[in-house]
Amino acid sequence: MAQNPSRILHTHKLRVTNCRKEVLKTFLDKQSALSHADLEEELKKDFDRVTIYRTLKTFLETDLIHKVLDDTGTTKYALCAHGHEGSHPHDHEHVHFKCESCGKTICIDEISLPKVKLPEGYIGKEVNILVTGICKNCS
Repeated sequence: MAQNPSRILHTHKLRVTNCRKEVLKTFLDKQSALSHADLEEELKKDFDRVTIYRTLKTFLETDLIHKVLDDTGTTKYALCAHGHEGSHPHDHEHVHFKCESCGKTICIDEISLPKVKLPEGYIGKEVNILVTGICKNCS
């Protein structure tokens, strides 16, 4: 069953706007991590870059998406894989995979990262592992 962007926005207690619906629909359709530039290219006919940026910021703040490590230095974002229920605890510390053939970056939620104990005085914010190779669609 296809996921409904309006319903997901309601579940996260977000106002339903055309931009939010279209950005969310793009993430659902692409099923991979996307950069601001990717979204801007996809949606440039209907929304300006600032509106898309604000939408991404809101989605990050409400835990609808998370940042994804990329080997090019580009910030990408991916939908959080918690069923879009809004109330299920989850973390973003999982493996990301970037295909060297098609360039897509996807979350591998089945592989959790170990907790890293830092020395006293250090405060960790996030842990990332990016695996590069060839995805199942390209191999």
